Parts: sequence; C-alpha cells; structure tokens
Amino acid sequence: MDWVKRRKLSAVDQLLTVLAISRITLLWSLYILKSTFSMVPNFEVAIPSTRLTNLVWIISNHFNIWLATILSIFYFLKIGNFSNSIFYYLRWRFKKVVLVALLVSLVLLFIDIFVTNIHINIWKDEFKANVSYSYKLKIFLQVSRLLVVTNTMFACVPFVVSMIMFFLLIFSLWKNLKMMKHIAQSSQNASTTAHINALKTVVAFLLLYIIFILSLFAHVWSYDFEEKKYFIFFCLVGMFALPSLHSYILILGNSKLRQISLLVLSLLK
Repeated sequence: MDWVKRRKLSAVDQLLTVLAISRITLLWSLYILKSTFSMVPNFEVAIPSTRLTNLVWIISNHFNIWLATILSIFYFLKIGNFSNSIFYYLRWRFKKVVLVALLVSLVLLFIDIFVTNIHINIWKDEFKANVSYSYKLKIFLQVSRLLVVTNTMFACVPFVVSMIMFFLLIFSLWKNLKMMKHIAQSSQNASTTAHINALKTVVAFLLLYIIFILSLFAHVWSYDFEEKKYFIFFCLVGMFALPSLHSYILILGNSKLRQISLLVLSLLK
C-alpha cells in the first residue's frame, strides 16, 4: 500500500481508480437499462425515464471503454519498444496524451448525447400522434435499437484505438524476441513477460467488449422472439461480463490491486 504511505497516486493508479468507478457506474446503468425494458408494457412509466436512463447509460459506457482504451495506450507507451522520436515524445508526455484522449472523448460524448436527444424527441412526438399500443411498442423498440446502434458507432473510435495498441504491442513483442540473441537473457525475459501481461489485459478487454456489444444487440432485439426468457438471461450475463470479468483480470494482473483485494477479503472474514 505504498500509495497510502506516500499519499500520492501514480498515473496508472489514478487511471485504475477512475476505471473502477466507471465499472461500478456501468453495472448500475445496466441494471437501470434492464429495468426500463421490463417496463415496456407500461409506457406511462417507461417514457419519462428513457431520457435519464439513456443519459446514464451513454456516459457510463462511454467512459468505461475510453478509460480502458487509455489503459491500453499506457501499456503500449510504458512497455512498448520502438526506436522512434515520436514514440519517445509520447512516452514522456503521457499525461498530455491522456488529456488529449479525454478531450476527444468528451467531444464525441456531447455529440452522442445530442444525437440521442434528437431521436428521443422525435420518438415522443410520434407517441403523441398515435395512441395505439401496438404502434407505441413498435416505436419504442425501434428507437431503443437505433440508440444502441448510435452509441455503438461512437464506441468504435476507442475500440479501434485499442485494436491498434494491441497490434503494436504484438509487433513490439516480436522485436523483443528477435533481439534476445544480442541482449541479456534475464532483462529480455522480464520485458517479454511485461509484454505478454499487457497483451492479455488488452485482449481480454477487446473480447469482453465484443461479447458485451453482441449481448446488448441481442437483448434489444430479443423482444421479437416468443420464447425469450432464457435468451434474455444469457444476454444479461454477457452484458455484465465486461465490467465484472475485466475488473477481475485487472486485479490479477496488478500486484497492488491484488494486495488491496486480499486485504479487503481478510477484513470481510
């Protein structure tokens, strides 16, 4: 618990702390999203909560993927091995890189919220124009699916950045292994281990996020199925897997987080 003694968090500790908060918020927003869909028969309750539900969902999902992407950038800059002036400049200016990434993410977030509000306003006008229940249900599902597609499109930017970091780390690892013949075995083993651990974390995030998006799409489209009870259950499991399992992987891959987790578990006993 060196950060407690120094009363100062390192850059990666700050990043992991904020990421943990975003994961908790994402779990909460997923629960709200599930509750909103369970209100589909009662539009008088579902409609007023839709704007707030989508706002919480967009913000939590947005920062969840962007913070994980910034973590991937951190691994690349701190562990990657490239003899390039731009790479060294970015490594020494990591905080500025994070700041720029956050500013870009905020711009995309505001655009996402703006587009979402336009869709919701159109949806509310459609509801006022027609009082038929079947029509309301049809519009509700159409708009819900449209919002999921819109939010996913905005999430493509950080996802692509994470993919690029993944391939650059693989290339750096390949260079590392190639240089093992000329540099001390012990130092190369340590560097190789760091590369592999970083790759595991990035791969886990990419795979879990793909499962998350597929499960979210399947859940929104599941209302077209007659026998949907068990299908929705598996969709929810897939959606909750990202914030839960990836957090567990981060804990296993970080010695400080492992120590804190063991301390918390010992206090709970």
